[in-house]
Amino acid sequence: ENSNEEVKISAVKATSAFILVHETEKSVLKQMSDCILPMIHIMSACIDTESDDSALKSFIDISEKCPQILRPQFEALIEVCLKTLSNVEKPDSWRHLALEVIISLAENAPSTVRKRGSPYLSILISQLLLMMTDLEDDPNWSLSDEEEDDDSESNAVIGESSLDRLSCSIGGKTVLPLAITSISQMLQNSDWKHRFGALMAISAVGEGCHDQITPMLSQIVEAIIPFLNDSQGCHDQITPMLSQIVEAIIPFLNDSHPRVRYAACNALGQMATDFTPLFENNFHSKVVPALLILLDDYANPRVQAHAGAALVNFFEECPQKIVVNYMESVVNKIEQVLNIKIKELMERGSKLVLEQIVVTLASLADSAQENFQNYYDKFIPCLKFIIQNATTKELRLLRGKCIECISLIGLAVGSERFCSDANDIMNLLLQNQTGELILDDDDPQLSYMISSWARICKILGNQFEPYLPFVMPSVLKAAAIKIEVALLDQDDMKVVEDDNDWQCVNLGDQQTFGIKTVGLEEKATACQMLVCYARELKHGFANYVEETVKIMVPMLKFYFHDDILDLNNQIICIDKLGKNCLNESQLQDLIKVIDCHLKEHFERHRLRQEKRNDEDYDDGVEEELVDEDDDDVYVLSKVADILHSLFIAYKNEFYPYFDLIYQHFINLACEGRPYTDLQWAVCVMDDVIEHGEQYCVKYEAFFLPLLSTGVQSTYSEVRQASAYGIGVLGKHGGPTFAKHLSEYIPLLVRMISDPNARLAENITATENAISAVTKILQFNSTQLDVEAILPVWLSWLPVWEDEEEIPHIYGFLYCLLERNQPTIMGANNSNLPHIVAVIAEVLARMAIDSNSDLGQKLISYLQFVKSDANAFANCYQRLTAEQQQSLNQVLL
Repeated sequence: ENSNEEVKISAVKATSAFILVHETEKSVLKQMSDCILPMIHIMSACIDTESDDSALKSFIDISEKCPQILRPQFEALIEVCLKTLSNVEKPDSWRHLALEVIISLAENAPSTVRKRGSPYLSILISQLLLMMTDLEDDPNWSLSDEEEDDDSESNAVIGESSLDRLSCSIGGKTVLPLAITSISQMLQNSDWKHRFGALMAISAVGEGCHDQITPMLSQIVEAIIPFLNDSQGCHDQITPMLSQIVEAIIPFLNDSHPRVRYAACNALGQMATDFTPLFENNFHSKVVPALLILLDDYANPRVQAHAGAALVNFFEECPQKIVVNYMESVVNKIEQVLNIKIKELMERGSKLVLEQIVVTLASLADSAQENFQNYYDKFIPCLKFIIQNATTKELRLLRGKCIECISLIGLAVGSERFCSDANDIMNLLLQNQTGELILDDDDPQLSYMISSWARICKILGNQFEPYLPFVMPSVLKAAAIKIEVALLDQDDMKVVEDDNDWQCVNLGDQQTFGIKTVGLEEKATACQMLVCYARELKHGFANYVEETVKIMVPMLKFYFHDDILDLNNQIICIDKLGKNCLNESQLQDLIKVIDCHLKEHFERHRLRQEKRNDEDYDDGVEEELVDEDDDDVYVLSKVADILHSLFIAYKNEFYPYFDLIYQHFINLACEGRPYTDLQWAVCVMDDVIEHGEQYCVKYEAFFLPLLSTGVQSTYSEVRQASAYGIGVLGKHGGPTFAKHLSEYIPLLVRMISDPNARLAENITATENAISAVTKILQFNSTQLDVEAILPVWLSWLPVWEDEEEIPHIYGFLYCLLERNQPTIMGANNSNLPHIVAVIAEVLARMAIDSNSDLGQKLISYLQFVKSDANAFANCYQRLTAEQQQSLNQVLL
């Protein structure tokens, strides 16, 4: 109520700070909710006078952290912000802040915006599309040799990013019907800025409106293609578009403005990414030829380059059979552009299109794989020429992209073709490490080199080992890059706000968390490459294990790049390194990290259940929660992977460390938990049994009933994991568990005999159950009536789906056949035709490699049967045509 504006603003800031501090305390928020409307009035007054934007910023903070307190005054808040956004007389900075309040609210309370925002969303989307047309008409834009980033504070960029965020947050069902009419009208506008904005809008909404756009792709592509044609003037001819996306669209067959053609490339490229593989499968005949034509737009380098970029998007996930159909035309076009642009580089120093066409070539080779063989000699010489001659600072990026391209071509054509050039190419790259050229820490070539070395390592295998002393220093240095993080106050923000190297997150209360992202991608790439070297070279990597582990273990606590966290998990889990790869302190640190992840897993589940009980819960919220569930399951699977490798390395010696997190797995298996929690709890206990062997008895009180319940689950994933656990208990548990195993047999028989057991969704679980019975019969059958079970067991064969279990099942079968086991053979060898059919079936399906040790044993048995002509003929005539053909091939 104070009339002094400064006091009012201070009151808004203090109230906002108090709310943010107590964001999780519902009782406090309820008491503070009466303050929101006066705060909105103060904010509105500040906007009118343009005196202080602190109130607007406070509402952004509240929208991000505790939007639920804004629900009672939702309409009042949105009306003030929309009024500000729509007022073109207001400074852009004020309009942008008002927009950010709305978008933050949409991202953090999407169900509220969906339910109560319908009167305002149409106006909001119209304003965003209008902002996207706020462009300068620079005649030199398309001639630039630099792919300059658009001003991140411009209306066009903020409008586009806000439309993207809005569609992703509140969903396509809400956004798309409101956007299509405006987009259609914009595409018909004579002003190129509106056509440009419309096409960029299609790109922006693609991800958020994926499900709604998918059925309409055909009409959208038909609408966009005309905007790709070269500059020949606008035609009056129009084509109606039969689409719910862009109703009544009348696309120009040719567009006179290069930026519209650029936007059309952008839209096609984005759709190729957002709607793969449907987009590539259905529209290749329209898209690829159109983009190839645009590669001839030499008068507009930025458009020409963007056509090449759109082809990269298209090729990335394109089925190989489609890529092959365009090899000749695409290769010829790339060769033409490449030669012309190399000449331009030498004469004028222009490089934009050349950089892009090299990337397009790399993408083509990566997609075509072995089908690129015939074009290898066409491109390798000119790429080597660029690497040798592009030595100036301004050409470092071009050189890096050529290095990447050569390595991808090498990976595509294989070692036999690439080996003759491999040494020359490695020498070209390694000269940077021997003094002729010194790489700066920020040299863009570095990440390309590190990735390329790893690809060449994959190609050469052990032959790459001599290069390790030259490449590892750079890779380890990149992996060890220290990422700067800081809590920033207002004064600090003034220093870094214009520095693109920093990314910041507002924490409220005038504080911001900042992370300096320089080197982050390089760090992630280096981690990936270390994984590759360790996997490919195995013991050849041994000299670098200790130094690698020193770098990697601390980064298990690194939360700022998913790839770094995930890849460090992979490195730690390389089984080949054995139990000496981690010392006591490192193991303790690793267990603490796992413990933290598991605690967060339970907390995130609790929060999701709260959201399901929220008053604004709807189908849109459930979709988001399901995605969050999936993310949590992925993290849980990675925790299980780490433990799997640790149990492989340490066996029962890992039990004392496992005991520190054991209770979490008991909790995962509690009644009422999601089935995926139970599945991964069972998987971890499977490792406890398999690698702890008889010592696993200390955990029997938990895992014995767990496995019994698991094989009776309605979820095949749980049944599969539980059946596997019973199998490894049969093989490794020892006589202590013989009685328990006999009690599992009826449960497994019931599971295998279920009428739906052989359906696709159940077959893996079923074959694991058959394998479990096999292992019990073979290794721990003292409490079983083996003679009664064997005929039933034989009747379950053949199996062929589960590659891991097949050797156990057929290995046991061969042992029985080798002994001429009477029950298996049946009276007067009556089971022989079935046995021959079983072996013929798995060989016909290539479930067992005929050249493997087991394959040769089974074939030798068939040859033994064949030695009795009458018996063999009796078996052969009962086989299917495929089985007969299989026998004919292996018994030549």
